[in-house]
Amino acid sequence: MDWISPRTLKRLGMLNMNQRNVDYIARYNERSSYPLVDNKLKTKLVVAEYGVKTPKLLQVVKQQHEISHFREMAEELNGFAIKPAKGSGGKGITVITGRDEDNFVKASGARVGAPVLERHLTNILAGLYSLAGTPDVAIVEDLVESSPTLARYSHQGVPDIRIVVFQGYPVMAMLRLATTASDGKANLHQGAVGVGLDIGTGKSLNAVQFNRPITLHPDTGLALENIDIDDWAEMLEMASRCYEATGLGYMGVDLVVDANQGPLLLELNARPGLAIQMANGRGLLPRLRAIESLKRPHFTPEERAKYAMETFASF
Repeated sequence: MDWISPRTLKRLGMLNMNQRNVDYIARYNERSSYPLVDNKLKTKLVVAEYGVKTPKLLQVVKQQHEISHFREMAEELNGFAIKPAKGSGGKGITVITGRDEDNFVKASGARVGAPVLERHLTNILAGLYSLAGTPDVAIVEDLVESSPTLARYSHQGVPDIRIVVFQGYPVMAMLRLATTASDGKANLHQGAVGVGLDIGTGKSLNAVQFNRPITLHPDTGLALENIDIDDWAEMLEMASRCYEATGLGYMGVDLVVDANQGPLLLELNARPGLAIQMANGRGLLPRLRAIESLKRPHFTPEERAKYAMETFASF
């Protein structure tokens, strides 16, 4: 799939950016709901009311003077993640995976002292990573310990699963695997691997890097054709519940599988990208239109997830 003609893209039902922006984001996403997904702290609080688990919140840093409490809180911790509440694309996220005497060990293996992390918190509060450059809040979360069955496929970073949800229905999914090129982040634009997942089973379909098909992970060398996601039905139901939590008709739901706690929500995205179609080797449009044409929509997250598993496995 090195190059695809416009005619072939149309035949495959590929959703383009203009269609996404006009026909789905603008039409189905109320602007008033955006703050819920553009702020990770607000997301955590609202989805908890709908039974959607997220990584444990350890500390919220809102003011400069609160940074002094960070060192005390982190003293007993081996691992945690610092995130800007209003960051996007993984910017500003620092993951600590261990300790080396007085130093903290980052996911990359680099050692940093507490003053470095405190300066990072200051930068977050100043809005260095926020969407509009406005003052921000820093959140410190428990470290996600990725499920060993998935972690072995990824290079350094935690693999995550993006599920596109439309009107509460999971319509397409992919596994994102970090690489050397993506600097340990599960970001496809930076070079992470996208593995399309069968919505009916959670099994891998195709894999791409930089929108080109691959069969092996470029760093681990593992084959990407027989990946099977555990707790798949539960993950689809979690993604579906985010519709009630936010009211957003078209969104991306990013989940991880923790070794101890199972599926957890990382974040929501009101403007999910379109590369998920390349990873799946098929377009979103037929599935979106199938939902739009439903005469009797399903009302519970469980019903919507079941419908998606039964219907879109064959699309």
